[in-house]
Amino acid sequence: MKFDTPATNNPIDQLKVVGQPVSRIDGPLKTTGTAPYAYDRHDVVPNQAYGYVLGSAIAKGRIDSINLAEAKESPGVIAIVTAENAGKLSKGDYNTALLLGGPEIQHYHQAIAVVVAETFEQARSAAHLIHVNYSRAKGSFDLASEKSKGVPKDVFGTSSESSVGNFDKAFSTAKVRLDNTYTTAHESHSMLEPHASVAAWDGDQLTIWTSNQMIAWAVGDMAKTLGVAKEKIRVISPYIGGGFGAKLFLRSDALMAALASRVARRPVKVSLQRALIPNNTVHRSATIQRIRIGANRDGKITAIGHESWSGNLPGGGPEAGALQTRALYAGANRMTSNRVSHLDLPEANAMRAPNEAPGLAALEIAMDEMAEKLDMDPIQFRIKNDTQIVPDYPPRPASNDPQTKKPEKNEPHNPHPPFSIRQLSKCFEIGAERFGWDKRLSKPGQLSDGRWMLGMGVASAFRDNVVTKSAARVILDRRGHLTVETDMTDIGTGSYTIIAQTAAEMMGLPLEKITVRLGDSSFPVSAGSGGQWGGNSSTSGVYAACLKLRDAIALLAKGQKSEFNITDAVFTDGFIRSGSHSFLLAELAGSRGLVAEDAIEFGDLDKRFQQSTFGAHFVEVGVDRFTAEIRVRRMLAVCAAGRILNPKTARSQVIGAMTMGVGAALMESLEVDKRFGYFVNHDLAGYEVPVHADIPHQEVIFLDETDPISSPMKAKGVGELGICGAAAAVANAIYNATGVRVRDYPITLDKLIEKMPIKV
Repeated sequence: MKFDTPATNNPIDQLKVVGQPVSRIDGPLKTTGTAPYAYDRHDVVPNQAYGYVLGSAIAKGRIDSINLAEAKESPGVIAIVTAENAGKLSKGDYNTALLLGGPEIQHYHQAIAVVVAETFEQARSAAHLIHVNYSRAKGSFDLASEKSKGVPKDVFGTSSESSVGNFDKAFSTAKVRLDNTYTTAHESHSMLEPHASVAAWDGDQLTIWTSNQMIAWAVGDMAKTLGVAKEKIRVISPYIGGGFGAKLFLRSDALMAALASRVARRPVKVSLQRALIPNNTVHRSATIQRIRIGANRDGKITAIGHESWSGNLPGGGPEAGALQTRALYAGANRMTSNRVSHLDLPEANAMRAPNEAPGLAALEIAMDEMAEKLDMDPIQFRIKNDTQIVPDYPPRPASNDPQTKKPEKNEPHNPHPPFSIRQLSKCFEIGAERFGWDKRLSKPGQLSDGRWMLGMGVASAFRDNVVTKSAARVILDRRGHLTVETDMTDIGTGSYTIIAQTAAEMMGLPLEKITVRLGDSSFPVSAGSGGQWGGNSSTSGVYAACLKLRDAIALLAKGQKSEFNITDAVFTDGFIRSGSHSFLLAELAGSRGLVAEDAIEFGDLDKRFQQSTFGAHFVEVGVDRFTAEIRVRRMLAVCAAGRILNPKTARSQVIGAMTMGVGAALMESLEVDKRFGYFVNHDLAGYEVPVHADIPHQEVIFLDETDPISSPMKAKGVGELGICGAAAAVANAIYNATGVRVRDYPITLDKLIEKMPIKV
């Protein structure tokens, strides 16, 4: 099905099932501990052995020698795989570094061996008996010192740098100017479920039960890495205990399990130990961001410039913190730049709301600081600079990046496309009233509750809406039961539920008559989970497949009753009806059932219109006037994100994202040992994330919005919008409470305490 014209009225608009706060249909499995996660798949193949991955003890250099003799003699050891006996391996399209190192080492904890044994404990013990001699090379580990060497690199299919008007002249002549630098920290995904896989070979056929967000990408990269045909590989990932972008790509757990299984000649399961994950897998790069804003005294922005620097291994992309600044606020003269410096730290890659999350953490502090210079309310300053067209929309370059969609030949470029729908100002207006913004004191440090200094903060939320091809298969059996099959994944987002709701709405069936099967590469290729494109795109794929099935059923009905009018047929209560004629779906399906498969293919609407999601974050904090301890007291997010397919699961996504925003604001930071090039706090004891005690009452409001430009579902993504701007709202609230401005995330008490206005 081609989607190249705006959606009109369709079966989804009935909203009998879609749009309702349905509890997650996978909830009982998860609450009873029976959901089959990758490492727990004892049922799929017998005689599983255990693999334990050994990571490199240096960040850069080479292995001079590796002595396996003692490890091989250790009890229970079946096999040991290193680069010497792994066979010829290539690098996948989505990896920056090799997943198996040796003899060259690219980063600390790069996998260099996997030990296979009868038990996990035996594999772990033997791995500690491997003796490795290294030659350490000098590496680059500090972004600040390497910043000047940063180079532009295109990201997500758009140019890394952009320019409109004459920024330098407009900024230098602006009546009011701001020029500040902000920094964000290296961050770890820290999902609950570690990277884990079970691999088994049957002749030349490989099956992997793993924890992966993008099934088709995993198949493709495994095939390329091993040098085998895609048809020889099956990837199964029905349940994922969190990914946040770290599991978008094939990682070393899956490859090492596959290699170990091939050498050991039996199934092998591998789970990366928690201490290995931050250095072995991917992380969000730290950023350094310079923001300059010039405005007239009435608050109208005349110049806005945003430059962002981040770090990565050679070949890796930037954390493009300046990306959202091209579209969020008006201003005739503007420039953005996203540069990446070579760092020999572990690979930096996608983490929930890549680019916008750290970018808005900086930009939205700058907007507050500029509002203060103008003596304006920060909400009114943002509303004054709202816009209904994109002020800076650079063309998409040709690219060899597999994640980048190349422009079509002779594709037209509109430098200022209109937004399909943009309700940013309305988000602020509704949020301000609900949160009690009128009670905020503009002068900081004036409101207190005992020893707690109180403050309110606000920030914009912005995230592009991405749509991508997604396919599904629907099967109607003789009982009138519908099964949906697609390789879409559920990373805790509620994919099972919204896909079931979509199928139920389209076919006029109750939810209990729908079975959803996900996460298997033998199913049609979906959008996968990531970039908040999954829900909207995958349900649109199910919509397309159901539409095809509806047509087939209508033709069968017409064949049985020539007077049956196909054009006004409706599907309801397990029947297809037209006028006085009706047929039971189960009867039309017959003993063999009916099968339909289709995909949603998006045309050029996303190029003719800018599709984005918007929101406003409101936060109240308390800061202890003596210790500078920070406590978040209230949070509110107001979101405009198209049709909300399930307000219950969508709310869960937003409050989870808000929680991650609190983590980024107050505690999350991977600390680099700049002598040896590794993240020191590489476990959950040293890398702090928010716990229940850190998170107060959270409220989410969804605007009543549909976007027919986006998809036949008229929905958009929402899962990453909730983190965008949340950290800045916390930071702005801290400033309003204390009068102390911190521009270096996370905002820990040591950065506040010496400047606190202590009052006894």
